[in-house]
Amino acid sequence: MTNLCWQQPSITLYGKQHPIPRLQAWLGDHPHKYRYSGQDFIADIWPDSVADIARDISAETGVLMNSVLVNLYRDGQDSMGWHADDEPELGPDPVIASLSLGATRDFALRRTGTTRQAGRIALSDGSLLVMKAGMQSRWQHALPKRARVKSPRINLTFRQIIV
Repeated sequence: MTNLCWQQPSITLYGKQHPIPRLQAWLGDHPHKYRYSGQDFIADIWPDSVADIARDISAETGVLMNSVLVNLYRDGQDSMGWHADDEPELGPDPVIASLSLGATRDFALRRTGTTRQAGRIALSDGSLLVMKAGMQSRWQHALPKRARVKSPRINLTFRQIIV
């Protein structure tokens, strides 16, 4: 929580700039470029502790994870809206491994093209959720606000940037 260079970029919604409702850090084994929400991000080189986790997750998933988006949800008011991790840099069928540390938060799911939530998974401290190939093209996910959550959560979403 204290060793990363946290950022809070803004996104444009309906023509207005808004800071994202969380803090984030983009890290990788090289300064990988990643574009989402209309912005380019260049990865900071990850510290050894994150490199060690990436090695373990790569072994677990069979995918060489070379980057990670780290999100800091300071409390239940921080959130992530509905989306799929389907950027071109991730290839046609990305595998995303999501490691949760800290407060338990709901991971909501819905089918792409629908507006109704289909399910949710409570991700507790130490949970590893692996979104396998094909999920990003068929499903969207979100981390909704939760008023009762008062403590922080760090989520590391490991991915492979195709270079």
